[in-house]
Amino acid sequence: MRFLDHRDPLPESLRGAVIALGNFDGFHLGHQAVAQEAIDWARTEGRPSIIATFDPHPVRHFKPDIAPFRLTTLEQRQELYLAAGATAMLVFHFDAALAGTTAEDFVQGLLAQHLGVSGVVTGEDFTFGKGAAGNREALETLGRGAGIAARAVPPVMDSGAAVSSSRIRDALVAGDPQEAARLLTRPFAIRGVVEHGDKRGRTIGYPTANLAIENYLRPAYGIYAVTGRVPGVNEALHGAANIGVRPMFNPPRELLEPHFFDFDGDLYGQEIEVAFHHFLRGEAKFDGLDPLVAQMARDCEQARQLLAR
Repeated sequence: MRFLDHRDPLPESLRGAVIALGNFDGFHLGHQAVAQEAIDWARTEGRPSIIATFDPHPVRHFKPDIAPFRLTTLEQRQELYLAAGATAMLVFHFDAALAGTTAEDFVQGLLAQHLGVSGVVTGEDFTFGKGAAGNREALETLGRGAGIAARAVPPVMDSGAAVSSSRIRDALVAGDPQEAARLLTRPFAIRGVVEHGDKRGRTIGYPTANLAIENYLRPAYGIYAVTGRVPGVNEALHGAANIGVRPMFNPPRELLEPHFFDFDGDLYGQEIEVAFHHFLRGEAKFDGLDPLVAQMARDCEQARQLLAR
């Protein structure tokens, strides 16, 4: 799948594409509806389809000190967009120059002349251009003058409310990964490179793979039943993971620490992905290692049972 940069001209083979335009961070049910409209439209007309995203997220540009909130990395999005059937992923690198682009220049200069798109699909609430001055109606009007057709997809409703990234983040922060997975159509997953740690887990019989959480949203701290994708293993591994600051150990350090059942491979330096399925309990501090190990045994047994279902 092509990985495109908005600052570069599109290859001739991709000009005339239909583009799904939005942030599409979580690529949840609502995002998928917008993407599917673009993909179906492109196929009907025999054109390439492109799913776009913004990186960094515009909110991060305007509020650089905001707490991490990302649901996916660019690499994860690329895989999701490919699985949806898109020809390519286009990354709009959101910087001061893009933030200062007027709605007119965004449509007529960037989309029409520079990228040469023929059609654009957005959600009904999509805004663009300097000061978010552009909306659905502006896109249709400006696009008409630039030879770009525009369509808007209504929100996907669930339980009387629109499916949104905010709902998914709220579910994860509340310790409800199953609700998040329902809206995402897959479990929330953190991907990262396994680091060397203090190896305490190995000394007590529960070796873990240590991952920095980086720019991902922080779900509720605690213990989860998880699955993991690791290099060289075709099937997802089952396990239990702690995410948090490890209150039993000093100094506190925020980590994701999955322990995979029945796995004893060397993962240091490897990129793995950990998917959150069930929240078991919050982080806790125990009076010594023996109570901690006993609780870890109970956590692992509970995780095994839940994942076996």
